[in-house]
Amino acid sequence: MGLGLGILIIASLMFARIGFVAIVLVAAVLGTIELSRALATNGTRVPLVPVLVGGAVILAGGYYGGVEAVAVGTALTVVAILIWRLTDGAVGYVRDVTAGIFVVAYLPILGSFVVLLLAEDDGPWRIVTFIVCTIASDIFGYAAGATLGKHQMAPTISPKKSWEGFVGSLVGGLAAGVCTVVFALEGDWWVGVVLGVAAVAMATLGDLSESLIKRDLGLKDMGNMLPGHGGVMDRLDSLLAVAPVCWLILELFVPVAGP
Repeated sequence: MGLGLGILIIASLMFARIGFVAIVLVAAVLGTIELSRALATNGTRVPLVPVLVGGAVILAGGYYGGVEAVAVGTALTVVAILIWRLTDGAVGYVRDVTAGIFVVAYLPILGSFVVLLLAEDDGPWRIVTFIVCTIASDIFGYAAGATLGKHQMAPTISPKKSWEGFVGSLVGGLAAGVCTVVFALEGDWWVGVVLGVAAVAMATLGDLSESLIKRDLGLKDMGNMLPGHGGVMDRLDSLLAVAPVCWLILELFVPVAGP
């Protein structure tokens, strides 16, 4: 499953950027449905239609119109959620509207920074940098934690996470950050260090946040859409948390190169 997704992503970046945007959109739709179903286990009803339509507008707007389009799309989506939920009455109105806005913030808004990375002239390489840093953090953290992990990082949230695993994530994230920034984006090595540390920190926090959501809802996995991986959100949690920080660091410190 992981290999197939990797090949699909690489092919879309090499041959058709709009294909990668479509992948992001599909992932956001599946994640939205999955998270909405998870929230429904405690009686929360996410206004799914405006959340899905608004999410698509936010992501497409980010690619074609930049940050301003994301802001406008977000505002219109919030208004649409408020209006759509009116027809179901007052009971649970605040709960459901709040959940809808939470889902929009968690998926399309955070995901919009992925398409903002792609929209630059050297967008495919920025996406490679973003994905490699995040995956390196996850892989090295898992390897170190599985073989050396003894000291739990957050036992009440995610008992399997260890400080040894976090150190492994730092090693992998730093190596990936320096290599991708220097060789793929022709940026300064110190930017790679900053990006690597930031990616590891945000990937870890993103994973812990999703773990706490599942714990609050009494779930082991968000879903079972990806065989061998659990739910879509179980694979997106780190990526979603890293995306805005990665975009900001590259936007500030790495000039855009030619396509």
